[in-house]
Amino acid sequence: MGLAKLSDDQIKEKLKELQGWQLVNGKLHKEFQFKDFNQAFGFMTRAAIHAEKMDHHPEWFNVYNKLKVDLMTHDAGGVTENDVKLAKILNSL
Repeated sequence: MGLAKLSDDQIKEKLKELQGWQLVNGKLHKEFQFKDFNQAFGFMTRAAIHAEKMDHHPEWFNVYNKLKVDLMTHDAGGVTENDVKLAKILNSL
């Protein structure tokens, strides 16, 4: 991807634009809760389409109506603009 890892200060600034996201263990992290499993899975399906187009895939964990998402760029060793972009897309879904 060639994207540069953002500094902690840059990440703090970006988090102001990312409702519900926080920095946890060096990754952007958010927990989503839905009405039921069907809504959670539908969200994951829509998110997967965007992630695939970006060739940038989230780490996520789903149980019933809850979804935990972590974003980082492994090639850069941390959070990059790609992660911020995907977080914004997930918030828009």
